[in-house]
Amino acid sequence: MSRAGILLADDHELFREGLAGLIAAQPDLEVAGQASDGLEALTLARDLKPALIIMDINMPICDGLEATRLIRAEWPAACIVMLTVHDEDEKLFEAIRAGAQGYMLKSLHSADFLRGVRSALNGEAVLPPRLAARLLAEFARLSSRPSTSTSATGDDYALTAREQEVLDLIATGATDKEIAEQLSLSRHTVKSHVRNILSKTHAINRRQAAKLAGHDKSSTPSANW
Repeated sequence: MSRAGILLADDHELFREGLAGLIAAQPDLEVAGQASDGLEALTLARDLKPALIIMDINMPICDGLEATRLIRAEWPAACIVMLTVHDEDEKLFEAIRAGAQGYMLKSLHSADFLRGVRSALNGEAVLPPRLAARLLAEFARLSSRPSTSTSATGDDYALTAREQEVLDLIATGATDKEIAEQLSLSRHTVKSHVRNILSKTHAINRRQAAKLAGHDKSSTPSANW
């Protein structure tokens, strides 16, 4: 029987090793790799292409939500389940918006954790029942709103102030290098902001994101990235 490779990303080594031992004891699962922060998880995901990534939300350097966005931007087929000690609604919605397939609490019993892992591998959404009910209620509330024209500066997109600055410059046709120079950022940071903007606005490219923002000022094709 082939074993599904799982990448574990958690900054608490003792907890991570505990999960690794639990997974390694299963006949159908194996630990493909371990990461202690979001950037390491991104690098390992690129190299290993695991069947499933178990991602802690709160990690240093690059947190799990940001790492999820970056991984999904590069590898849309990635299967990611968030793991956290908190059951906050905001975290749940952020995880789903980031591209996570599910959300599990660290307080789960081992049998429930393994059940969630296998459900995710089977393509099922993994959500605690109480939080799943809240999520459905929130989606129902949003879908009942009157359809109106919105911009990327509205609540539906929830861009940060920095992301809005980057989007404003994208709309002028500025390249990543030009944006980095104007905002005194690294090109890597600019690329990360661009990925977040595309994810939040559900745009397929920079030009579409600028149009959704309602201020496409560029008269030339947008820069490749």
